[in-house]
Amino acid sequence: MHHDRIRTRAWVLHPDIKSDNSRRPAEPALDEAVALAAALPDLEVIGSEIVRLPKAHAGMLFGKGKIEELGSRFQAQDIELVLVDGQVSPVQQRNLEKAWGVKLLDRTGLILEIFSDRAATREGVLQVEMAALSYQRTRLVRAWTHLERQRGGLGFVGGPGETQIEADRRAIDEQLVRLRRQLDKVVKTRTLHRAARAKVPYPIVALVGYTNAGKSTLFNRVTGADVMAKDMLFATLDPTMRRLGLPDGPEVILSDTVGFISDLPTELVAAFRATLEEVLGADLIVHVRDISHADTEAQARDVDAILTSLGVDTERPQIEVWNKLDLLAPDARDAALARAGRDDNIHAVSALTGEGIAALLSAIATALQGVRLLADLHLTFADGKRRAWLFAQDLVQSETQTDDGFDITVLWTPRQQAQFAVL
Repeated sequence: MHHDRIRTRAWVLHPDIKSDNSRRPAEPALDEAVALAAALPDLEVIGSEIVRLPKAHAGMLFGKGKIEELGSRFQAQDIELVLVDGQVSPVQQRNLEKAWGVKLLDRTGLILEIFSDRAATREGVLQVEMAALSYQRTRLVRAWTHLERQRGGLGFVGGPGETQIEADRRAIDEQLVRLRRQLDKVVKTRTLHRAARAKVPYPIVALVGYTNAGKSTLFNRVTGADVMAKDMLFATLDPTMRRLGLPDGPEVILSDTVGFISDLPTELVAAFRATLEEVLGADLIVHVRDISHADTEAQARDVDAILTSLGVDTERPQIEVWNKLDLLAPDARDAALARAGRDDNIHAVSALTGEGIAALLSAIATALQGVRLLADLHLTFADGKRRAWLFAQDLVQSETQTDDGFDITVLWTPRQQAQFAVL
């Protein structure tokens, strides 16, 4: 039975390194790491802690005393896997595994495991495999004991012996070349799909936000779709698209994207980007924030930074949604509502209870009024007045004469479309 499966006993450590200037506040970072671990069904997090360090030790990450203290704790608790929320070098990983007699994953390894567990589209799977291989390639260090892996997944907890290294490197490089070829094919067909969708006369609205901000819950609330919306980091990895008719507005395609996360490991950026390509084609970006989160400001900055690195220009219309009003204390809730009341671009909602959703949808409809859509029209010779109006408005892209009139392609806004309809 599913729930009788033996789960791996894991412990989460967040190294808070004083000499690291870019370090994040330790408590929310540890909470996030624990939530990441909880996203893997085969792990049972037995404990977690912040380890404060003046600086990282080159070979072991932690100091000698700390390693002994943690080691005896892991032994007492029967810990099998230690998750270190940060970068761990291959040498540090090997030394710590030896000292503690456990498997160890760093933040990159953990996120890769989650990606491999979740990726659903062909492209997502290929990107994750490639990310996993390039990560593994850096982990081929000498004299790594071979640990067999109990569970499925990508299996980076084990490693080969010395003589194997070169052969394995070559095998990995060949595999990467193969995957890249497959990926190019998939991306080509995806580009075709996107080109086909560009002809669909619907604006695209992309939901973006930090992981666990409530995007999928909001998506389900407005589209009635049943996308996996668990209180879980990375619950959505592949973009899900639904058609949505806006009240008094155009029909749109709403796209739910994978949650953003700070310090996304470089190996994962491409895998992540593959799931975010939809955002680049969006007419409107809806940035969903968990306004009840202690670190909500920093999360919003992370999302903005990732959007910028994806090449999303600042001109692209954006709406900010302050979600999870239902979790705020009355004072904070009033303050959030007041702030949203003063700023047309901010909407305070609860995707869970539905509060504020109607106002948000009409704001989306308003924001999309300036979006221009391609449409093909057929006018008869009797439609001279309507044809003249299209030319006067400068909407005509192309026109061919037929036996009974004209086939015309126009580029227009929903408002112009509505005006035309009543002519």
